[in-house]
Amino acid sequence: MSQLMVVSMLLFFGLTVPVAVSIGLATMAGVGFDGHMTWLVIAQQLYAALDKYPLVAVPFFILAGNLMEEGGISERMVEFAKSVVGGVQGGLACSCVLTCMIFAAVAGSSVATTFAVGAILIPAMVKHGYPAPFAASLQASAAELGVIIPPSIPMILYAVSTDTSVGEVFIAGIGPGLLIVVALMAYVWLYARRNGLGKHDGDGRLPVWTAFRKAWWALLMPVIILGGIYGGIFTPTEASAVAVVYALFVGIFIYRRLSFATLGRTFHRSVVSTAIIMFIIANAGVFGFLLNRAGVPMMLGEWLSHLFGSEISFLMGVNVALFFIGMFIETSASIVVLAPLLLPVATQFGVDPAHFGVIMVVNLALGMVTPPFGVNLFAACTVAKVPIERLIRPLLPFVGVVVLCLMVITYWPDLSLYFRDLVYR
Repeated sequence: MSQLMVVSMLLFFGLTVPVAVSIGLATMAGVGFDGHMTWLVIAQQLYAALDKYPLVAVPFFILAGNLMEEGGISERMVEFAKSVVGGVQGGLACSCVLTCMIFAAVAGSSVATTFAVGAILIPAMVKHGYPAPFAASLQASAAELGVIIPPSIPMILYAVSTDTSVGEVFIAGIGPGLLIVVALMAYVWLYARRNGLGKHDGDGRLPVWTAFRKAWWALLMPVIILGGIYGGIFTPTEASAVAVVYALFVGIFIYRRLSFATLGRTFHRSVVSTAIIMFIIANAGVFGFLLNRAGVPMMLGEWLSHLFGSEISFLMGVNVALFFIGMFIETSASIVVLAPLLLPVATQFGVDPAHFGVIMVVNLALGMVTPPFGVNLFAACTVAKVPIERLIRPLLPFVGVVVLCLMVITYWPDLSLYFRDLVYR
């Protein structure tokens, strides 16, 4: 049964059937072939996959990100980031990375980060002389921080799928996220100096104090959310609702950018995005149940234990496999299907569950900027109005930078676990 399900799923992928539908059809094929289960099992497991309290955070964080974009919060974050780093050569490109980090500390979505920040900074970078393909590649790569810097929707899905603490996975992502921020900013600064770009990036930027006064309501948002989570005031799930309430309050009463028309559009986009993710989770939940019932995780664990003799070789094999999987399969689907299968093997090699979650999320985030799936690439191309084939060459160095960071994250667990142990141990 399990072989039929996997082969069917890959076949549907090859026929370009949507990921969630491919998983669902493969599941139906497995149930039909088994002969010992009724179709009622599918309905039961669809409900069981979604009947998890932490998943409540997913629609709220999606809505919060969209409200930040429509309510003017992201715009003021950009102005503040430009005031801080925009004065140096290449500062405008550096401000793109810094803004994505700040925005990611609330939104939890890379695609939302791409549109919200890219709509402002890609045209600005092009205006200041940066090539449009470079600007789009930078935005797509920096937006990966949306799923690495907590709170993160893929991290929530990993925690739910593996019964790991959401808070522990969140805090484990802080160190790796900051490492990637520093590495990307260093690369774009060197790129700008080498190519003579960004010499006038400081033109028109606000003084730091002025930008801070204009943006402090926006900057207070990640402080409230992250401070509330790690200060024990509210759970990550409750934090998502707080983010929505705060974004509504600031967008309506402070910046006065949200109206009934914009709210309707924002809620519609959020509902569609949530439905897609939940459909994937539900189908993947049934798929995982059937694989567990067939004993696949145990067989996979034994096979990988024989194939890899040490933690170092196992993690390298996982990284290579996830890199290629992320190129073809959507991040959420990959996590909810693969995490329950791989984590038991990882723990056998002594890998901490929170550390392994960060490795998975960072690795699969690369799939958001690598063709053919590359959702961030398509979003950045839409904003920059350039064909995707023009992004491949300028994109490669960014992928290389993140891959180097991934190696550091993989083999230096304290980068992920130091803050986690400080809070939870």
